[in-house]
Amino acid sequence: MSLVPPSSTRPPRDAHRLDEAALTRWLATHVEGCEDATVTVRQFKGGQSNPTYWLGVASREGSAPHALELVLRKKPPGDLLPSAHAVEREYRILRALADTDVPVPPALALCEDGAVVGTPFFVMRYVPGRIFWDPGLPEASGPEERRAIYGDFIRALAALHQVDPAAVGLGDYGKVGGFIARQVQRWSKQYEASRTGEVRSMDALMAWLGANVPARDETTIIHGDCRIDNVIFAPDAPQALALIDWELSTLGHPISDLAYVCMGYHLNLPGRGSLVGVDLAAAGIPSEDEFVQTYCRLTGRDGIDDWPYFMAFGIFRLAAIAQGVYKRSLQGNASSEDAGMYGAAVGILSELGCRIAGVRA
Repeated sequence: MSLVPPSSTRPPRDAHRLDEAALTRWLATHVEGCEDATVTVRQFKGGQSNPTYWLGVASREGSAPHALELVLRKKPPGDLLPSAHAVEREYRILRALADTDVPVPPALALCEDGAVVGTPFFVMRYVPGRIFWDPGLPEASGPEERRAIYGDFIRALAALHQVDPAAVGLGDYGKVGGFIARQVQRWSKQYEASRTGEVRSMDALMAWLGANVPARDETTIIHGDCRIDNVIFAPDAPQALALIDWELSTLGHPISDLAYVCMGYHLNLPGRGSLVGVDLAAAGIPSEDEFVQTYCRLTGRDGIDDWPYFMAFGIFRLAAIAQGVYKRSLQGNASSEDAGMYGAAVGILSELGCRIAGVRA
């Protein structure tokens, strides 16, 4: 039997080639249905920090020929920070969420032996479906389908935040409590370490965030990078089949996840699109208020008192990241066009954060 690789794949990059013979032997002993099979390896296109591959597994011979489509996700080659690219954590959370209402791809096996394909990896079932790279959903059939797609996206996020971490074995998946205070402190330090001059709006926003951490503290499982292009939807229905890319998941404040999702209402971020300027009503896409209200209804909340804080914090975090990129760009090439772009972004983002928070710079 033969399988057709997804159009979103290509032959593995030279730096990411796998020992296919070693992988085939490992699959035969660790994943049911991979015994006496041939394996076709293709790499998904795009900039995943953890290289991700499609595996077409076809039985060689026998009375019951079969074919499987799998996905392999591995650490990249080279020297890595100890906590970076933790595919082991991704595998753990996918297994933990398998029997919950959170849609995730079925995780099948983990290999922590770097000798097999060069670095640790895990294997999960391939989930065929649609990924919407543009949050405006131009491929959708019309306003009704767009509204339904967003509705199921919100349902999936709400379901995640209602999972009891301890009940699914994730009580130690991160620190409990104090997430926002730690994050503000962390990104403030990062910004100060990469500061190249005075940005009044950044200083004002940083000071306000540190002094106004919301009193209501919560801890749930958070995705950390939840956006609509990290969801696989059914090919022919507005149904979220799988939340993917769990590399940044941890225990944290659920509203930080929600605010991150809603960034697109305020910003046009490279690589993730934007809803700025979109006629939401005509497109059938919920407004930011509708998005938040639906989330609140699904999670049993009366509302979110500190919503501007969480949105301003998310924007501050992006500004701090941009400052770090700016400094590194200057160190590499002071005339770099990218350096100027990232430097300007710090001011633009922090000014937006101040406006949302009602802070005078």
